[in-house]
Amino acid sequence: MNDFRLYLEMGFQHIANWRGNASILQELAAIPTSDHILFIIALTIRYQLSDWKKILILVTAFTIGHSITLALSVLNVVTYSVNWIEFLIPVTILITSFSNLFVKKFVFKTKFPPIYFMALFFGLIHGLGFSSYLKSILGKDQNILSPLLAFNIGLEFGQILIVLIILILSFIFVRLIKINRREYLLFVSAAVFALALNMALDRIHSL
Repeated sequence: MNDFRLYLEMGFQHIANWRGNASILQELAAIPTSDHILFIIALTIRYQLSDWKKILILVTAFTIGHSITLALSVLNVVTYSVNWIEFLIPVTILITSFSNLFVKKFVFKTKFPPIYFMALFFGLIHGLGFSSYLKSILGKDQNILSPLLAFNIGLEFGQILIVLIILILSFIFVRLIKINRREYLLFVSAAVFALALNMALDRIHSL
């Protein structure tokens, strides 16, 4: 139970901490995690609290994607280049941020809009990113099913927390402060795009 809780907290801190502190748990979580947080921001910033059903589907699609590759990688079913995955993660942020430019009327009537499939596909890439951290702390002879489950649950709790924070901030700026919704979307997306571009340029040299 103690090990399960350890990996649960590790998964939560891996995605929910922007840079982290000096605690042992955070060191084990292989920080930084800002790339994953930026992706969630880019993915959900177009929505408001009233769109919670659509957000639920969106986050579920991302969860399914990263859960699949996280499990397959940790179980050594698939192999990959860590450097390429670390480069592709900011690329997913760039594409998602750029797609926000085409959101104008905020009328989401399509039952399965392209962003759902984007979240699922990009979730596969992020799952490989999560697995590189988890595999680095697992012993070769250790039973990995329990740590894998705990780590993934922790990731989901952290992800839900980040989405809630994004929605609350959006509500404050758009509904209370009355900032134009599209201008708010463009400003946040541009900021995320700039940070992701810097990440991608830094990591391209390691390919």
